[in-house]
Amino acid sequence: MALRVDGIESEDELRKAQAAAQAQGTSIPNYQDWANVLQNLQLAGVESTGTYAGDKARLDEIEKQIDNLLQEAQEAQRAEELRQQNQQVKETSESDNNQDIKANLANATSSMIMADYMKYYHLMS
Repeated sequence: MALRVDGIESEDELRKAQAAAQAQGTSIPNYQDWANVLQNLQLAGVESTGTYAGDKARLDEIEKQIDNLLQEAQEAQRAEELRQQNQQVKETSESDNNQDIKANLANATSSMIMADYMKYYHLMS
């Protein structure tokens, strides 16, 4: 036979209620799970609702919010990594473009020097 208990707001109160229930030959339903829920709520700094269903719902809500925050942080990290990759590609492209311009300028200059040299060579011969 299970004993229905409300108004439990700490692990200590739950343990005492379980001991009292066992003395009467009954037990608190979901005792172990409720103890874990109360412990997690205490770690999170959240007050108990006094009922197993309320505490379980509150813990589920907190866990969902934590999962959402973790997802948002992961998405932000992926976005930052993508931004850095895009910046690196942009810088590489700009560097390649600058190198192309320098190469074209060098080729044009050397071609012009060669043409002038050939012109003067033919004039001298």
